Amino acid sequence: MFKKIWISLFLAFSIYTALVYTQCDAGTAGSQPSDLDKSITAGRDIWQKHNCQSCHQLYGLGGYLGPELTNTASIKGSKYMSTIIKYGTGRMPNFHLTDSEVENLVHYLSWIDNSGNTRVAKENVHWTGTYILNDGK
Repeated sequence: MFKKIWISLFLAFSIYTALVYTQCDAGTAGSQPSDLDKSITAGRDIWQKHNCQSCHQLYGLGGYLGPELTNTASIKGSKYMSTIIKYGTGRMPNFHLTDSEVENLVHYLSWIDNSGNTRVAKENVHWTGTYILNDGK
């Protein structure tokens, strides 16, 4: 009896595994990415090329020189982000990006905004910029 149960479970697991590996992307197989998907990917490539994470954080990870950007799109908006990215600021250099590169980077940051939330209350942010995760008890 015990052997039959194990064999049944093994067969069920094997069939399930085969289905997952062969059918999981069946709905998207062969489809072309949309223009927005291409723009998001291009924005990610620009982010990496210019090493933006050395100064900025996404999801709380990255540098501390610039602001955390996970939710900047919903807080400041795309026009604000485009202007800062295009011209830089006193601390952020002007990377002389083209309009399409700026647009791609804004699409990438907007996609990041939709995928996560890092709004932390000011009283939970230490003066060094790190997050206070407990009250020290």
